[in-house]
Amino acid sequence: MARGSRLARVAALGLLGAITLSGCDLNNAFWRFGWPAGITDQSQDMRRLWTGSVIAALIVGILVWALILYSVVRHRKRSDELPKQTAYNLPLEIVYTIIPFIIIAVLFFFTVQTQDKVQARSAHPDVTIDVNAFKWNWQFVYPQAKGPDGTPVNTIGSTTEIPILVLPTDRSIRFQVASADVIHSFWVPEFLFKLDVIPGNENGRDNVFQVTVRKTGAYVGRCAELCGAYHAFMNFEVRSVKPDQYASYLAARQKGMDTRHALESIGLPGTAVTTHPFNLTTDYQQNTTSTVNSGSSNNG
Repeated sequence: MARGSRLARVAALGLLGAITLSGCDLNNAFWRFGWPAGITDQSQDMRRLWTGSVIAALIVGILVWALILYSVVRHRKRSDELPKQTAYNLPLEIVYTIIPFIIIAVLFFFTVQTQDKVQARSAHPDVTIDVNAFKWNWQFVYPQAKGPDGTPVNTIGSTTEIPILVLPTDRSIRFQVASADVIHSFWVPEFLFKLDVIPGNENGRDNVFQVTVRKTGAYVGRCAELCGAYHAFMNFEVRSVKPDQYASYLAARQKGMDTRHALESIGLPGTAVTTHPFNLTTDYQQNTTSTVNSGSSNNG
């Protein structure tokens, strides 16, 4: 019994030491337990759920291993005499049933709570972006800003141009996503969130979500749903900027500037920096040549 108690104390002290050495900063890399560093409020909500789940799993794991090791030490063989056999222990079986139920209920509660936060949408977001997906590119429309011709400001990608989606930080942003053909999926890895783009709403799905970006920078975006032959080339870039830069960018677009020149007017690169357009013919030839040369080298 003394060894079991010592083992439990050592495990508890080890966990306490890890907490102390990490400075109790739940935002640092240690407490992410491998979870990526997101750039939105919603990604932090998900990270907190992950951290709590891992800590709970570690506590349960330590207790289980402590009980196993205690049982190994306490009930190790001391003689050839057969130990007392116990067929049933009803109180223990009830405890073993209730504890897992409580663990599952707690995890379910916090999961639903986090899901509600991630999927929450305000009635009046600061910014609204219409995202139109099509084979095999993206169009981003800013319905709150009109160009010289009276139509909403928009950016559309092509085979020679990566579309750049400019977003302000510290503002609630609603994405209204639509597809012109098949199912696509709007995914920015740093959002730690993706939304399948279902064509139409006949099936009752609502292709809308909302985030608040907290970090400036350039981040690659992708389609995460296999949508056809050139699905892998369906990239875009998110450019998150300060609110005053965003206002200046929209003002430049409203004056008639295109995406490139409007970005350059606020001191940012006018083309994508996280990805590049794919020259399908050249890329295919290079990949084929590389494969052939590799095969020749192996055979030689």
